[in-house]
Amino acid sequence: MTLRWITAACVVLAWLLLCGWAWRRGQRRQAQAAATLHGLDAPAHQDTLLVAYASQTGYAEALAGQTADALRSGGLAVQVVPLGQLDLARLASYRRILFIASTYGEGDPPDAAAGFAEHAMHGAHDHHSRPDAAAVPEPAPPLAGVQYAVLALGDSDYAHFCGFGHRLDDWLHGQGATPLFDLVEVDDGDPAALRHWQHHLGLLAGRSDLPDWQAPAYQSWRLAHRVCLNPGSQGCPCYLLTLTPPDGEAPVWQAGDIAEIGPRQQRGGPLLPHREYSIASLPADGALQLLVRQMRAADGGLGLGSGWLTHIAHPGDEIALRVRSNRNFHAPDDDRPLILIGNGTGLAGLRALIKARRAAGHTRNWLVFGERSAAHDAFCDSEIDAWRQDGTLARVDAVYSRDQAERRYVQHCLLEQAVRVAAWVDDGAAVYVCGSLQGMAGGVDAVLRQILGDEQVQAMLHDGRYRRDVY
Repeated sequence: MTLRWITAACVVLAWLLLCGWAWRRGQRRQAQAAATLHGLDAPAHQDTLLVAYASQTGYAEALAGQTADALRSGGLAVQVVPLGQLDLARLASYRRILFIASTYGEGDPPDAAAGFAEHAMHGAHDHHSRPDAAAVPEPAPPLAGVQYAVLALGDSDYAHFCGFGHRLDDWLHGQGATPLFDLVEVDDGDPAALRHWQHHLGLLAGRSDLPDWQAPAYQSWRLAHRVCLNPGSQGCPCYLLTLTPPDGEAPVWQAGDIAEIGPRQQRGGPLLPHREYSIASLPADGALQLLVRQMRAADGGLGLGSGWLTHIAHPGDEIALRVRSNRNFHAPDDDRPLILIGNGTGLAGLRALIKARRAAGHTRNWLVFGERSAAHDAFCDSEIDAWRQDGTLARVDAVYSRDQAERRYVQHCLLEQAVRVAAWVDDGAAVYVCGSLQGMAGGVDAVLRQILGDEQVQAMLHDGRYRRDVY
């Protein structure tokens, strides 16, 4: 009998200890939430970057912490907050916001973000889609001046892959916010997609040496050939590099995919954080080709990646390389028309897409490409001319900014061809943009919205008919 009482007492004591631990944990969480809310209600410094996460299992929360650490390593002030503790007014107090959003079930927000989705997203007015917007002036959208990016987490086995992330992206745009870069989808923790997110974090933080969140696994390729494409150009030298795969290997990639290079500061030196380059060839070509511009820092030193590939490495040297799938920039499977727009080394990704279209027998392709001067910067001109002659390219518009008194860029060409652009889009064309984020990509986006209307461009984004690989 005594043993039973002792056992019962032990059970009760254990239960009381568990309750005490749970109560203390709850109190700590309440205190943390209160502190977070207090911080949110305080005026945010204009340079503070907000990282907002919507997590179901804790994975998005963990990625938010890693994101914040990466940004802080570049000296940025960062605040990390659950999305459920935010509202439109609080979002509007920040200049830059990164969202890490899981999708739960069939396209739903995580439980903790359901209130935000219900009250903030459903209750707010879409300032870009008012039919009477032109007739009735209205105040600036609530998130005008806010820049944002979305890391969407999901599982492609579900019908509404990254559904909540896409809804959030659309809603932010509808409130007047401007994307820092395109939405990044992560399929079941895909490390390649996370590296793409890290790449953008490095640009934001001004850090080119951010370590991978997972240890890199490179293959040993070989630099077979390197040729300068623009001798005599006013711009930095641009090279076509040909790399051959490891012996006995037959790597597979698709047009639109990315080569991640492990650079070195000297031959035989240690590998440094990777650099990304659009692949300019197809596996059928028998080699992987890149277009790399030799970049220089403010002090005159060579860029880490471009210096390694265009100067330090010699033909015959091993190059640490891994291929990253970039499915958001893969060529369409059908024969819809394609408008390909880019500048500079962005021609690399467009070149691979044209090759893929040619191999598939899809010939309604329109290339709009910009560089400095026709005399020195007509990259791959003989190849492009051959594609025009054999019907692979239905139209080519080359725009050279320095060949006339007033600077002229690809967006100017598109605006001049507004009627033709609209006709192609009405006929089902998809638009693919590759090249510099600053200047070109923003200018092209603005012109497309001017020609087609904001609503149609958003619909094209939703349907996968407007895709960008910009950097």
